[in-house]
Amino acid sequence: MKFKVINFGCKVNTYESTYIEEVFINDGLTEAKDISEADVIVINTCSVTNIADNKCKKFIRRIKRENNKATVIACGCSVQNNFEDYKTYGLDILVGTNNKKDIPNLYKEFLKDKKPIYIFNENRKKPFENMHLDKFTKHTRAFIKIQDGCDNFCSYCCIPLVRGSQRSKDYNEVISETKELVKNGHKEIVFVGIHTGSYLDQGKDLFDLIEDVSKIDGLERIRISSIEITELNDKFMNLLKNNPKVVSHMHIPLQAGSDNVLKLMNRKYDLKYFEDKINLIRSIRPDINITTDVIVGHPGETSKDFDNTLEFCEKIGFGKIHVFPYSKRNNTKAALMDNHVSEEVKKDRANKLIRLSDILESKYENKFIGKTYRIITEENHQNEIVGFTDNYIKVKVISDEKLKPNMMINVLLDHKDGEYVYGIYKKER
Repeated sequence: MKFKVINFGCKVNTYESTYIEEVFINDGLTEAKDISEADVIVINTCSVTNIADNKCKKFIRRIKRENNKATVIACGCSVQNNFEDYKTYGLDILVGTNNKKDIPNLYKEFLKDKKPIYIFNENRKKPFENMHLDKFTKHTRAFIKIQDGCDNFCSYCCIPLVRGSQRSKDYNEVISETKELVKNGHKEIVFVGIHTGSYLDQGKDLFDLIEDVSKIDGLERIRISSIEITELNDKFMNLLKNNPKVVSHMHIPLQAGSDNVLKLMNRKYDLKYFEDKINLIRSIRPDINITTDVIVGHPGETSKDFDNTLEFCEKIGFGKIHVFPYSKRNNTKAALMDNHVSEEVKKDRANKLIRLSDILESKYENKFIGKTYRIITEENHQNEIVGFTDNYIKVKVISDEKLKPNMMINVLLDHKDGEYVYGIYKKER
């Protein structure tokens, strides 16, 4: 029997999809190279935008054309958000945002009588669905899902509705999982969640957790997938100052560089607060790479608001900006607002911000040309090894020696060309 797991969306989905893959392998299944040869196909869906929803639905229609004999399972945020739609697609198993860990067993149950299985829980108060991985087969960086759900209710976002309320993984479970992943060779751990900075269990917060896992021998780097600016307290600043295992890269969503739009979005800060925190972070680590998310074309965003966003992003000097044109999501406050921005204007604003992001990314990376950095090698790309510095510069390594993934090596950053910085391997003597 062969399986194929297709993942859409965030790092939390990646973790959950990897868990499903590992359980299938432990149950004796092998991974199919292509969907056409799979006996069971799992699609872990995303619903953060209309585009994400449409991609998932389009892919499912493609599967039904290319492999009509496979058992097809859809799960995740798009299923949760559009459950009645997915029921019309003739799928064998449907699961919302909970019960993903049960999918391998649901597949076994389905094989007994081939009756469709639909599981949908619309209650926001869900328990944390505990999954445990001892290895990340396809990644050198191992993700650990420590948190799920969100209670922020930003005006544009449907994720609190589909993922449910905030909840956290058992503290001791996270420590145990980290130890196993490190024991099995992973040098870098990435803590992921829907609202990662809200982690709290047994009176211990995210920064207590980082402090404790940093004591694990063999663990070289600890990375937070994303965190809100309002959660970067004095405890975090002390951690950044004194714990070298915490990487020099942070992804901190801005969402808008206009106080007017931030209020419309129901964000919990203004631009001065954001800038002051960034300045404090850089006073501790001057060369830290700070990346961000920005939504363009939120209802009520004027041309002046957008110009302010461009100006503020340039002023902060982000290392990269992930740009998202506003997408209308049902049952959110923004969907009911006046002054929606046209698709044409949103596209124009997105292109301008992407161009600025490219300039800022090159400017940041060029600061490090001529310097030697340690990278963890991750993948072979056209017979060359690629890896990341701790400040998240993507490096393609120039070397006469055959290098393998998951090596920690020194590279001299030589020049930038396209998406890569090229680095020369410096063998340790």
